[in-house]
Amino acid sequence: MKTDYNKPLPYIHSETQAYWEGAKRHELLIRKCRSCDRYHFYPRDFCPSCFSLDVEWVKASGRGIIYSFTTCHRPAQHFENDAPYNIVLVELEEGVRMMSTIVNFPNDDLRIGMAVEVVFDDVTPEVTLPKFRPINK
Repeated sequence: MKTDYNKPLPYIHSETQAYWEGAKRHELLIRKCRSCDRYHFYPRDFCPSCFSLDVEWVKASGRGIIYSFTTCHRPAQHFENDAPYNIVLVELEEGVRMMSTIVNFPNDDLRIGMAVEVVFDDVTPEVTLPKFRPINK
């Protein structure tokens, strides 16, 4: 576990706390509506499709595809030593999309539609970040 992490950390609040606790256990959790049976991400206490408050946390497969990506050559503050780095939009098997990064893979080889799976980066004792890596299908 890293102890010298000096980048921004997520703001953890009541709607996202279970998500971050799951990540700390190396589980990718997303919300599912019991009324319309749809998944949604980012975490919130109501369904954005039918506005029901009858939502639950479920463990996602952690597998998906790269829906879109970019390579950042002009880094954001605190990420200067990482440039060039990628930002990806992953579409999970459950149909939701989440922003993250692909690790241990050349940026020039990233492709839309590439199969990926979640990995977890324990950046501090309190925070674990879900990231992704390519998988062979």
